[in-house]
Amino acid sequence: MESQMEEWYKEVGELQAQIASLPMDVASQEAVEQKQNEVGTRIVRLIEPLKERRRILLASKEVHQVTRDLEDEITWVQERLPLATSKDHGSNLQTVQQLIKKNQNLRREIQVHTPRVDDILERASAIASIRSPEAEGVRIGYDSLREMWDVLREEAERRQQLLDINYQVQQYYFDVGEVETWLSEQELLMMNDEKGKDEQSTLQLLKKHLMVEQTIENYEETIAQLSRQCRNLLDLGHPDSEQISKRQSQIDRLYVSLKDLVEERKGRLEQQYWLFQLSREVDELEQWIAEKEVVAGSPELGQDFEHVTLLQEKFTEFVSETGSIGQDRISAVNQMVDELIDYGHSDAATIAEWKDGVNESWADLLELMETRAQMLSASHELQKFFNDCKEVLSQVEEKKQRIPEVKAQEARLSAGSLQRILSSFEHDIQVLVTQVRQLQENAAQLRTVYAGENAAAIVTSEQEVMRSWKELLTTCEECRLQITTTSDRMKFLGLVRDLISWMDSVICQIETEEKP
Repeated sequence: MESQMEEWYKEVGELQAQIASLPMDVASQEAVEQKQNEVGTRIVRLIEPLKERRRILLASKEVHQVTRDLEDEITWVQERLPLATSKDHGSNLQTVQQLIKKNQNLRREIQVHTPRVDDILERASAIASIRSPEAEGVRIGYDSLREMWDVLREEAERRQQLLDINYQVQQYYFDVGEVETWLSEQELLMMNDEKGKDEQSTLQLLKKHLMVEQTIENYEETIAQLSRQCRNLLDLGHPDSEQISKRQSQIDRLYVSLKDLVEERKGRLEQQYWLFQLSREVDELEQWIAEKEVVAGSPELGQDFEHVTLLQEKFTEFVSETGSIGQDRISAVNQMVDELIDYGHSDAATIAEWKDGVNESWADLLELMETRAQMLSASHELQKFFNDCKEVLSQVEEKKQRIPEVKAQEARLSAGSLQRILSSFEHDIQVLVTQVRQLQENAAQLRTVYAGENAAAIVTSEQEVMRSWKELLTTCEECRLQITTTSDRMKFLGLVRDLISWMDSVICQIETEEKP
C-alpha cells in the first residue's frame, strides 16, 4: 500500500505537469483543478490509516521478535544451566583443572552474552507493560528469562568458588602425594646398608650423604608450605578436613622418621669412617714402631770409645725424639679409641683389641730403647775403661821415657837441681797413682759384669797397665836411688873439697905465721 501511495503521488505530479502544459480555457481549467483536489483529498485520507496500520504491524512484529528472542535466550540459558549447576567438582587435580577451565569459559560466555540479554529484557519489559493479550506471553517469557538468567550467573559464580576450593584440596592431595613419594624414595635410600670398602670410599659415601642430608633439611620448607595449605583448608571448614588433617599428620611423621633415619645412617657412616681412620692410624703407628724397633734393636755397640760415644749421643737424640713423637701419637690413638668406645661404636671390642695391641707394641719399644740405652751405657763404660787404660799406659810410657833424660842430667846438674827434678817427676807419678787406682776399681767392677772375651780383654788391659806401672815404679825407684846416691856422693865430694880448701887455707896461714 505504501508503495502504491508513492506511485499515486508520482502519477498526480506527472498529471499536474501535463495539465500545466496544455492550453485550456477557464472552465476546463477549473474542472481539472476540482478533479485534482478531489484526488488529493482522497489520497490524504488514506495516509493516516496507512500510518496506523504500519504502527500496528510494527508493534506486532516487535512482539513476535521479542517473543522469539526470549525463547532463544531461554533455550541458551537452559543449555548452559546444567553445566553451572553440576555437582561434579572433580576427583583429582587434572579433572578439577579441566572443570575450572570449562566454568571459566562459561563465565566468559555469560559476560559476552550479558549485553544481548539485557537488551532483550529491556525490550520485553517495554512490551510487558502494555495491557494486551500478546503482551501477556511476553511478560511470562520476560519473567522466565530474568529468573533463569540470574540463576545461571549465580550458579556459575558459586560453582567457580566450589571449584576453587576443590582445586586447593586436590592441589593439596597432589602435593601430599608428591611429598610422600619423595619421602619414601629418600627413606629407601637411607635404609641402604652400603658401606665403604676403605677410608676413601667411605669418605665419599659420607660426603654424598651429607649432601642428601642438606637436601632433606631444605625440604622442611616444603613440609611447612604443605602445613600452611592444610591450615588454610581447615580454616575454610572443608568437608574433608578430618582426612586432610590425617594426611598432614602422616606427612609430618614420615618427615620426622626420615630425619631419624638420616641421623642413623650418618652415624653408621661416621663410625665406619672413624673405624677405617683409626685402623690407618694404628697401622701407621705399628709400622712406625716397627721401624723404630729396628734402630732400638741394633746390636752395634761401638768399636772404640769415640765410636760408642757417637752412638750413644745419636741414640739419646733418637730416644728423645721417638719418645716425644711416639707418646703424642699413642695418646692421640688412645683418645680416639676411648671416644669411639664411649660413643658406643658397634666394633668397640675390635677397637679395644687394637688399642691393647698398639700400646703393647709401644711398651715393647720403650723397653727395647731402655735396654739399648743400658747396653750402650755399659759399652761406653767398657770402651772408656779401655780408653783410660790406653791413656794411662801412654802416660806411664811417657814417664818411663823421661827417666833416661833425668839420668842424663845427673853429670851436669847440682845435687839440689837433681833433687828438684826428681821431686817434680815423683809428683807427676803421684798424679798417676790416683788414675791407676781408679782404673783398678773400674776393672774390678767390670769383671763382675762381663764374662768371656770382654772379661779377658779387661784383665789383659789391666795387667798391661799394671805391668807397665810397676816397671815405671821400679825404674823410678832405681832412678831415685841413683840420684840420691849421686847427690850424696856429690855432697860428700863437696864437703871434701870444702875441707881440703879449708885445710889449704889453714896450712897457708900457718906457713905465713912461721916466716920471720
